[in-house]
Amino acid sequence: MTTLMIQGTTSDAGKTTVVAALCRWLARQGVSVAPFKPQNMALNSAVTVDGGEIGRSTALQALACGLEPHSDMNPVLLKPQSDCGAQVILRGQVHGNMDALDYHAYKAEAMQAVMAAWRSLSQRYDVIIAEGAGSPAEVNLRANDIANMGFAEAADCPVLLVGDIDRGGVFAQLVGTLELISNSEQQRIKGFIINRFRGDISLLEPGLDWLAERTGKPVIGVLPYLHGLVVDSEDSIGTSGTSEAGALNVIVPVLPRISNHNDFDPLRLHPGVNLQFIGPDQPIPPADLIILPGSKSTRTDLAWLQAQGWAQAIHKHLRYGGKVFGICGGFQMLGEQVGDPNGLEGNAGSTAGLGLLEMITTMVAGKQLRNVRGTLTFQTDTASTDGVVFSGYEMHNGVSQGEALAQPLGQLNGKPEGAVSADGQVAGSYVHGVFDEPAACEALLTWAGLDHTGVAVDYQQHRLEQLDRLADQVERCLDTDWLHNLLKLSRPRANLEEIKQS
Repeated sequence: MTTLMIQGTTSDAGKTTVVAALCRWLARQGVSVAPFKPQNMALNSAVTVDGGEIGRSTALQALACGLEPHSDMNPVLLKPQSDCGAQVILRGQVHGNMDALDYHAYKAEAMQAVMAAWRSLSQRYDVIIAEGAGSPAEVNLRANDIANMGFAEAADCPVLLVGDIDRGGVFAQLVGTLELISNSEQQRIKGFIINRFRGDISLLEPGLDWLAERTGKPVIGVLPYLHGLVVDSEDSIGTSGTSEAGALNVIVPVLPRISNHNDFDPLRLHPGVNLQFIGPDQPIPPADLIILPGSKSTRTDLAWLQAQGWAQAIHKHLRYGGKVFGICGGFQMLGEQVGDPNGLEGNAGSTAGLGLLEMITTMVAGKQLRNVRGTLTFQTDTASTDGVVFSGYEMHNGVSQGEALAQPLGQLNGKPEGAVSADGQVAGSYVHGVFDEPAACEALLTWAGLDHTGVAVDYQQHRLEQLDRLADQVERCLDTDWLHNLLKLSRPRANLEEIKQS
């Protein structure tokens, strides 16, 4: 077994995409490979095959390997609930809530879960591609580090350092990172990858030569800026996609604790949808459809919505015939009340909902984590779903009750799921990924007012195509012979066309 770790000079340097690219490149050659992220802090997560929860970006990397995501792939997941506190998930299961200082002291114990998960993966796969978090040069976080060099030292694995040239100052990023880590950690870094380059590479080559001479470490390659790349992210919300004239206008509030905003990627890619994310203090524009997204702290985000004027805007929107849809936490907000008597998501208490659906929600211990597949069943004057299949995953503490649930959005295993209001203007679901299936996406958009259908993207196929696009860049732009030697792969490298044909 060989482990290679990808670390970055900054957050969003491209670690996630480089790991996904390497995983896909190796898997296309028949190599037994798995992703690994020791510690992740993200509100975008996925349900695993063993009934746990990991970061959504690691689940994407598992897809690149042709694997179902497993909780061992991301043994520590931190889901922020406030500026100073987070829910701590160990090997897929909730361990508890901690503030930043308590977790910093707890990291030595968390490291045991990290190493146990890594050893478990190492017994099942020949190559592990690990991803760091943030930067290894964050000197204030070096004590008991488990996310970057702390893991690399414990696992005794080589490291490649990624720098983002699109930000500017990439040489300072790479050299400065080396200067701020220990001698043993410097030796562990075997080379550099420069990411998101635009322009004529001949203009960059003098800098690459200088970098190799200055550090004694090779530049393994320069990856280009890929326009239009849409892959599952950890936290950053992508820009809205382009759309055709007369598109359906969809707006989504960027809640302070918005979770699983990957739910909206199929809408970003839909040519008939103009999707806009509306941040704090931005004007709320007119729209055909307002979607309230998932939330890690539903009551806190509900109070934020009220303070930002969304409640009034939503009621006005409905008076003019608009539609409103809620996903998970956003679905809970549509009801009459959200209660959290045990303080599972923050301070204990109860908060009045938007009052658009006759239901109340109570947070209870024992998070619902499951992948699901069902059928839409709702009927309105403008749409008949007629058993359209949808799929996704549930990830919530809330249990909802009330008359609204008597008119469900769909069915899961013969049981009602979600709700649609009596007037057909408001609907919601606990299922993340409800737009992923093309037919379900079209059915819901038709309900919302889209007057032409049949052009929704097959999101799963799109993800695979994006992963292949990344792997192609590894073949074209990185020194793959050098990588094969580093990974101690005995299997000879096939050429790109042979790989694609297989």
